[in-house]
This record gives sequence, C-alpha cells and structure tokens, in this order.
Amino acid sequence: MQTLSQLKPEVIWKHFEALCQIPRPSKHEKGVIEYLKDFAVRRGLAYKIDRVGNVLISKPATKGRENHPTVVLQSHMDMVPQKNSDVVHDFYKDPIRPYIDGEWVKAQGTTLGADNGIGVACALAVLESDNIQHGPIEALFTVDEETGMTGAFNLTEDFVSGKILLNLDSEDYGELFIGCAGGINTIATFEYKPEPVEPDHVAYQLRLVGLKGGHSGADIHLGRGNANKLLNRFLWNAEHFFGLRLCSIQGGNMRNAIPREAFAIVTVPAAFEEEFLSSVATFEQTYRDELKGVEENLSFTAVKTDKPAQCIDKETTGNLLDALYAIPNGVIRMIPEMPNVVETSTNLAIVQSNEQNNT
Repeated sequence: MQTLSQLKPEVIWKHFEALCQIPRPSKHEKGVIEYLKDFAVRRGLAYKIDRVGNVLISKPATKGRENHPTVVLQSHMDMVPQKNSDVVHDFYKDPIRPYIDGEWVKAQGTTLGADNGIGVACALAVLESDNIQHGPIEALFTVDEETGMTGAFNLTEDFVSGKILLNLDSEDYGELFIGCAGGINTIATFEYKPEPVEPDHVAYQLRLVGLKGGHSGADIHLGRGNANKLLNRFLWNAEHFFGLRLCSIQGGNMRNAIPREAFAIVTVPAAFEEEFLSSVATFEQTYRDELKGVEENLSFTAVKTDKPAQCIDKETTGNLLDALYAIPNGVIRMIPEMPNVVETSTNLAIVQSNEQNNT
C-alpha cells in the first residue's frame, strides 16, 4: 500500500504526515507551535510567537531579489475534530491516521485535517526549498481559525511586515480567492420538564448515520444530507401520527460541519410499534431516493433499547420539533453576478439535549 511519504512533492507530504501525528483541535495547537519552532531553529530561520500562539517564520530573499516586496504565506494550525460515532479517537491525544484511497488522501473514521494542514505543509515546503527564487518571505501560522479566528483577530500591526498576503486555506487548486466569507452563530435553548415515561410505551434508539457531512461553508451547495434535518422530519411525523415521546437527542458536534450523524431515544405506544418500525423503513427509503447519487451510504434504523425513566414534556417536544422543522438549511441565496458562488447559507449544525440542566 502506498504511503504519504511516497507522494509528490515529497517535502509537502512529509510535513503533512508529521502534522497528522500532532493533535491540534482548535485552541490546542501547542504541539504544532513546537513543531514550527523546531523547524525554524533547524533551518536557521528567524521566528517569533505572539501572546495568543500565532507563529511567524521569516526567510530572507534569494540573491538578487532582496528589493522585491515581502510576501506573507498564511495558513492556520488547527483542524476540525470530527469522528464517526463508532470510532474511538481522542483528538487531544491521538494522531490522525491517513491513508490513500485512489486519488484521495483520507483519514480512518475522522476528519483528515487537510484544512488547513496541507496549507501549513505547503508553506513549510517553500521555507525549506533551496531551489525557489523569491523575495523576502514571511510564513504566518495562526491559531483557532475554526472556532472564532481568535488568532487572526489578535494579530498586531507590527507582527508581520509584508503587504502582500497569500492565504493558503483553499479547497480549489489553481484558483485565487478575491473575498472571504463570515459566519454568525445562533444558539436557541429550550427548557423542558422531565416527565415519567408512560407505562404502555416501548423505547427505541433512532440512528441516522452514513452521511458525507463536509464543511458548512465549502460544501453547503453540494446537496448533501443534514442528519439533524432528516432525523427531525421523522420525529415530527412520528410525534403527530404515533404519539412519539422524545427522551434525548444528539446530532452533530461542530458549528461549521454539516452533521453526518444524529441519534434520538424515543418511546411510542406498544400498540403502534409495528407501524412505527414500518415508518422508519419507509423514511429510510425516502431519504435514499431524495439523496440518490449523493448519499449512497445513508442508513436510518431503530434499535430497541431499555426504557428510560423520563422523557421530555409534550409541549416542549412539540415546540422543539416544530422549530427544527421550520429552520432553513442549506443555500439561501447565490451571488447574482457570480451564479456559481454562494452568497448566504445556513447549517443546522448541532442539536443536543442535556439531562443535567433539562435543556
């Protein structure tokens, strides 16, 4: 089996493979900072680290290009830490396990971290090269891009000197970006009263898994399924037609990731158990038909489970499911002058119940 170190250009994949060994979720980039620091020391390059952890490594111009303008190569150190529900992985301790699948580099059961690990690796490759003719270079590596851009926001004016900046956080090879998207988080909280589960009910765990997910900005236009929206469609119908009671719900875990999986513990009257299970199979086929050619691995199942002691009160359940049903998801508007570019979109990223504070 081919390994990353055999891919070309070797120097880029060497650094990316090394980054995969360093845990680096947002706000936990210390290992990468040390890697960059050691790299600069070994190469004899000047470096500095600011108070929030941003790193700047400077490389002098090659002979005859000293008067050229300084170019800043910018990338970010952190990654989105997301995994499949059946995968045991601690993003704060465990390395990413990359592998090659045809023409793609993927990770085993987790996000790969190419956003923006491959950008970091490319900048390091330029710094390491002795064959590229260039003016002065400043490689800027920022922290916490994925959960607030606090690294970028805390940059001081004197940290970099270059007036030309190339951002290396791109998904499209060979294209230059002329603008940048912004994001706003909206958090809605429902408080509920726990109620005893009715004695004539049976309990099931609903599992909607196998979706592709993706980045809520870069992939929102691809028509991929949102696990929270799909699960809620079934919950809303089952609550109306079978008297379903919701006990707990969990879908998605990152604000900027399209949720790949969603789960719920529910109860239904035993008298409707057969119709309930038949409805699950019907909805699974409906989802498959709707997302044919996009979500070939979609799975929606109901597994019988122990009956919980309590469930969410009826009024709050109805309000929650109505709200989730009504919330828009996906592309809202394309840019009229650039019809292939999304202007506004929204992503129902996380839905979770919390028994500790009844929300």
